[in-house]
Amino acid sequence: MKNLFKLILSVFVVSAALISCDSDDSTAEGTSAMSVRLVDAPGDYENVFIDVVGVEAIIDGEIVMLETNAGVYDLLTLTGGNFVSLVNEDIPSGDLSQVRLVLGTENSVVLDGGEVIALQTPSAQQSGLKLNVNYDLQPGVLYDFIMDFKVDESVVAQGNGGYLLKPVIRITTSAESGAIAGSVEPFDTETKVTATNDASGEEISAYTDETGEFLLYGVPEGTYTLEVESESGLTATVNDVTVVIGETTVLEVIVL
Repeated sequence: MKNLFKLILSVFVVSAALISCDSDDSTAEGTSAMSVRLVDAPGDYENVFIDVVGVEAIIDGEIVMLETNAGVYDLLTLTGGNFVSLVNEDIPSGDLSQVRLVLGTENSVVLDGGEVIALQTPSAQQSGLKLNVNYDLQPGVLYDFIMDFKVDESVVAQGNGGYLLKPVIRITTSAESGAIAGSVEPFDTETKVTATNDASGEEISAYTDETGEFLLYGVPEGTYTLEVESESGLTATVNDVTVVIGETTVLEVIVL
């Protein structure tokens, strides 16, 4: 799990560096550091491409355009600990009510067999997908937001053979969540890991990467049951997985 531990360490090192910058010139008085990472919950497709145009924040009722790492991204590569860093900048402190993800029109899905179909995109998405967060941003503090794009719920098959993009995104912050990391043996490219909250029933999923490792981001505090299923049908269950805010729960190797 060497690569996964490096990733976990790098995330916390970056967070610590940014949080400490309240005494540094890079974070002026009256501003907060904000980062936005895009990750993916699995979907049953070869690829799902989304066209990210921009990210906006609503602070004290005003729209703040954020410097965004725009581009067309394959959501199904953003698993196993991989993510896209969309935003990393200083913004005005104040009441953050919403984060908006603005999508373009170059969205598509690739089905099994390689057929590429354009995703119909509602025109309302041009004004941004509104994600309510409600945070009082304090000067000199890092707020690390994680957008978990739920592909299976977001790509909707139409009766005419077309597909509609109706994004379902779960947004969390590292300040209010933890993570679950581990590895699976043996594994294949379609090994799915699902954590289910024992109290609320909320599910968070990811695929393992090419080495069999996985990392579930933005997991709310609580106790979880972990279900692992490979493409070949092998399964395993891990009970009583405890998640603590601000920490990564690292599991022993899960043998299928």
